[in-house]
Amino acid sequence: MEKVKTFFCLCLLSLGTWQVNAQNSNFFKDRKLPLNEDGSSFVKLTFLTQIWMRSAQYNPGSTFDGTAKNSGTDIGIRRTSFQLFGQLTDRVFAYSYFGLNNFNTLSDRKAGFFVEDAYGEYAVDKVKLSLGMGLSGWNGLSRFASAAVGSQLGIDAPLYQQMTNDVTDQFSRKLSVFAKGKLGKLDYRLQMAQPMSVKKMSNYNPAITMNSSFSALPPKMQYNGYFQYQLKDQESNQVPYLAGTYLGKKKVFNIGAGFVYQKDAMWRTNEVKDTIQSNMLHIAADIFYDAPIGKDGEAISLYGNVTHSDFGKNYIRNSAVMNPINGERDPNILNGGGVAFPMNGTGTTYFVQAGYKFKDDLIGKTTLMPYASLQHSNFERLNQAMNFWDMGVTWLLSGQNSKLTLSYQNHPVYNNAGDKITTKNSLLLQYQVFFN
Repeated sequence: MEKVKTFFCLCLLSLGTWQVNAQNSNFFKDRKLPLNEDGSSFVKLTFLTQIWMRSAQYNPGSTFDGTAKNSGTDIGIRRTSFQLFGQLTDRVFAYSYFGLNNFNTLSDRKAGFFVEDAYGEYAVDKVKLSLGMGLSGWNGLSRFASAAVGSQLGIDAPLYQQMTNDVTDQFSRKLSVFAKGKLGKLDYRLQMAQPMSVKKMSNYNPAITMNSSFSALPPKMQYNGYFQYQLKDQESNQVPYLAGTYLGKKKVFNIGAGFVYQKDAMWRTNEVKDTIQSNMLHIAADIFYDAPIGKDGEAISLYGNVTHSDFGKNYIRNSAVMNPINGERDPNILNGGGVAFPMNGTGTTYFVQAGYKFKDDLIGKTTLMPYASLQHSNFERLNQAMNFWDMGVTWLLSGQNSKLTLSYQNHPVYNNAGDKITTKNSLLLQYQVFFN
């Protein structure tokens, strides 16, 4: 850990020195440290911090260190991270990402940063084909399977698209080889990934039941891809992560489709206790429109997605971002404790998201961008549809570099029979600072 701290201190000191020496020139253009005279080879360092304060109603039976809790307020670091990447030669690109996610009062203290991305790639053709390998987010399925978290429209990305997040990967990053490029207006990525051991996931449960779960046998390779036809402005594919909104600085209209496939990824038992293995297959299609619509900086952002997920019979996964609760006392609640809800499962999910940016300088030098989103999922295990609402407003203090987002969220609670019994609400406030 001390070596990591020393490394980042030296990087920041070096970049700061270069910037001071170049205040009256273009030497440090776009916060890149050039490695040649024209700046086509460079190294860049960025950092991001997102801090949450949340007041939430908790699922029935929730406990904090054994004490019953019906609701509460918590503060935590949703993300803090550094990116260090660069175009080292005209064909060689390297990328690394170090981060700390979901740090709250229940977290292990002094846990430190961990490696999220570490990969290198070589451009066989500078536009059409690059090949790479390492720990990366060049994931398939849909747009926000690889979300640029610093530019999301709402308080967070639609996380259901990260199908195996921290089950067989590391915060959606996979040990993989990949190919990516642009063929005219078609942007593509293909990846072969080696899944990580399920036994290392948080809250691993070795029990095999009649409801599918991830197999603990040695995993077979996973294959995934995402293809998007970019009808208007072209998006950069230098790094894997795709923007949530450009705040009117681009006119983007994309139609995309993708898949994730892994043979024998799942298992369950039948009526006579035989173990049955099944494949995991997800397919998705989406559409993204993000563009200026006025003369004074107004902009609109629209996104829609449909995903069919096959995790095997009756699979359900409950998720809770930075859960402020660590226990439960009601065994009849399917969700588990805290703010958890069935985010993923076998079935079909529809997702819509919309936002509107008001004119620039609406409030002094700042402006507002309200948004709303809905995840509507028909999961095989549940008797009623799962609707997760997220709506709010972002105060753009300095674009994406400094912004304050207020979000209202609502999720359903189910019993083990798959019946919805109630809904719970949360109010979140996030402050983001982003040096990019």
